[in-house]
Amino acid sequence: MTEVKFAQRMAGLGTETAFEVLAKARELERHGKSVVHLEIGEPDFDTPEHIKDAAVKALRDGYTHYTPSAGLFEAREAIAQHLEATRKIPVHPDEVVVTPGSKPVMFFAILALVDPGDEVICPDPGYPIYESVARFVGATPRPLVLREERGFRVDPDELRRLITPKTKLLVLNTPHNPCGSVLTREDLTAVAEALQHSNAFVLSDEIYWQIMYEGNHYSIASVPGMKERTIILDGFSKAYAMTGWRLGFGVMPKDLAVRMTQLMVNSNSCAAAFTQIAGIAALRGPREPIERMVAEFRRRRDVIVSGLRAIDGVTCMMPAGAFYAFPNVNRVEPDSKRLADFLLAEGGVACLAGTAFGEHGRGYLRFSYANSVENIREGLQRLQAALLRYRARVS
Repeated sequence: MTEVKFAQRMAGLGTETAFEVLAKARELERHGKSVVHLEIGEPDFDTPEHIKDAAVKALRDGYTHYTPSAGLFEAREAIAQHLEATRKIPVHPDEVVVTPGSKPVMFFAILALVDPGDEVICPDPGYPIYESVARFVGATPRPLVLREERGFRVDPDELRRLITPKTKLLVLNTPHNPCGSVLTREDLTAVAEALQHSNAFVLSDEIYWQIMYEGNHYSIASVPGMKERTIILDGFSKAYAMTGWRLGFGVMPKDLAVRMTQLMVNSNSCAAAFTQIAGIAALRGPREPIERMVAEFRRRRDVIVSGLRAIDGVTCMMPAGAFYAFPNVNRVEPDSKRLADFLLAEGGVACLAGTAFGEHGRGYLRFSYANSVENIREGLQRLQAALLRYRARVS
């Protein structure tokens, strides 16, 4: 057989480790091993009924055809109104692009703005796809280190040192995956000041903004002068438990929206019509399902953080948003990949190594508490027992 010769750009494309760990865990389960799943970042709640009802009605009403590549006008209008109400900024429907999931927003933003040789500043630890796509287009990712002693929030002085004439894009994520940290209004003002003498755009990943436990969400787009250079990434997967619906959106300056729509034309054509109608129902429907989900996540957060802190050698910051705990396990094992592999194979607990989110995740693990309190408590018991065995093995 002829060997496949792949394009060189494929060598720099990374992956999302959560899906790899999930596959390994499922294979272990297939062979009879019991696994507590604390690896995957997906709400374990069902999509609210009013959203499903809207989708069913849309299908029966004939929303089964192509839509404009930027999205149905009524969907973009609903998103614009939602952004005005929640971010306190004026938004026109022409500044909105609807996508099949929110990942295309980050992919298209980097494709549209970043040339080979440019630099993209990415949080580290941070969602790995930012760096992966930057490398894919030939750019140089520059890690913006988020340190535990700062609550895993941006250090504006460190950001200033990273900015060069080659800086094309800064990626922010608040609430943050994997650390659970939240940027304050003061943080975002300081970031904006650090950027004022550069031409860099900001990709503001706000997919978890409705899952917060303390304080309020602020978008850097609401800082004076920043809306014109910000792409807001948001979607329906997390807050509305719609991961499988594949519906997201970006909000950006109109000229960039035109370019991102071109990328939609060349890739996905459009998001599914009936899911866009369901998205309108999500935005305009009752908030009680979200509030119930966040209250349950808060309960789970308190259980898992308390349990992690009770384990000898483990410390854990209290997450302010999202649904991840990011404990420090340096005193147990700095090689968190080795430890995570052991916990899955020997302890029956699926989690992610901090290094799945960058080199500065070394010595940390990420646990998703998108699971029941009963399963979280079982996972904590298994974790404690497995760590005792691990210590005995390496001592």
